[in-house]
Amino acid sequence: MLRPTLATLALAVALMAGPALAQTAPAPVPVAPPAPPYGRSVTLAEAKVAVAAAEAEARKQGWFMVIVVVEPNGALVMSEKMDGAQYGSNDVARRKAETSANFRRPTSYFQEAVKGGTLNAIFTGALAIEGGELLIVDGKILGAIGASGGSGAQDGLIARAGAEAVK
Repeated sequence: MLRPTLATLALAVALMAGPALAQTAPAPVPVAPPAPPYGRSVTLAEAKVAVAAAEAEARKQGWFMVIVVVEPNGALVMSEKMDGAQYGSNDVARRKAETSANFRRPTSYFQEAVKGGTLNAIFTGALAIEGGELLIVDGKILGAIGASGGSGAQDGLIARAGAEAVK
């Protein structure tokens, strides 16, 4: 008499647990858009245009930023620290620009992947915080611009202003 009761109980538990387990789906892996190819390196004149546009937007917003432009390989072309910008932003802005250039993606792509749980927050050579944007001309990557000094969203706005000026 005890055996049929235990078997019935085990079957009931298994049937009830099945639907609950079936509803747990893994988080979808974001599909990265095709990355544009690398092109020539950004010139100093182009870097100056990008930095000037980024600085103008930062001044308009009343923010103090560090703005960095790098070549496609991450080599520094230009760096500007606005008066009043925090010292820690020097390295952060450069790393944002390097991340965008080296991985051919804006840093906001990595930030969203971390938020979505599809990417570890710490992976070699990358900074997953908004504020790094690609410099693209004629569909090719000439380099990247990084901005730091505000929130990620503020840094992203400044970097995008610089990137737009070079197109």
